[in-house]
Amino acid sequence: MLIYKIFRAPEWAALRENGTTPGAPIDVQDGYVHFSTAPQAAETAAKHFAGEDDLFLIAVDADALGDDLKWEVSRGGADFPHLYREMRLSDVHWAQPLPLEDGVHQFPAGAGFDA
Repeated sequence: MLIYKIFRAPEWAALRENGTTPGAPIDVQDGYVHFSTAPQAAETAAKHFAGEDDLFLIAVDADALGDDLKWEVSRGGADFPHLYREMRLSDVHWAQPLPLEDGVHQFPAGAGFDA
């Protein structure tokens, strides 16, 4: 199963350059890297990245993260994936731009993304 992380361009560039990252400032503050499932991703983008352009959607294989990934109740009582270690570039299955069009982030067609 793929899970998703939204990074701002400098955060994605830092991961590519350094090979690891503790995540975005909110991840560092909370002590884990926040991820979303495909159905959760659009709401995450709207809530935490409203109006922001120059974002990247990063896909990670949840199973490959092993015991470092915990599913915990968060927004709306739903289980969200949280990674309790630094994210590694080797964790990335794929990454692509997450464009903003007319104020709405455009997720890839299919793959369970809600618009």
